[in-house]
Amino acid sequence: MDKNWAYLLSRLAIGLSFFGHGLVRLPKLAGFSNWMLGQFSKSILPDALVIPFSYILPFAEFIAGILIILGLFTRFGLLLAGVVSLALIFGTTLIENWDALPSQLIHVSFLSILLAYLQHNTYAVDKIIKK
Repeated sequence: MDKNWAYLLSRLAIGLSFFGHGLVRLPKLAGFSNWMLGQFSKSILPDALVIPFSYILPFAEFIAGILIILGLFTRFGLLLAGVVSLALIFGTTLIENWDALPSQLIHVSFLSILLAYLQHNTYAVDKIIKK
């Protein structure tokens, strides 16, 4: 039983992180996009890739966060968050923002653990749907 509660706490923590990242960026999409363009201006990534990614990222974070928090399509939400995290890690290394990398690696570690122990996802909408 404690493993189920531990899973819930970890799922909520990582879900809130993704949800919060998306939530604060959604109202200021254009500003966030311009900020990202500035960050990647000296990288090898062309603006044609950075701009769409900068507009998609907040929605992906927000959606992944909601799914993870609710425990709705939990596996998909965790995988979505993982793909987002991997893209962020790639971008972080391209601009040599080494200070951001540990946080992103911790996120991936949490996501990996949650995926590995998905059988403990007892307190979730997924369990209600399966009944």
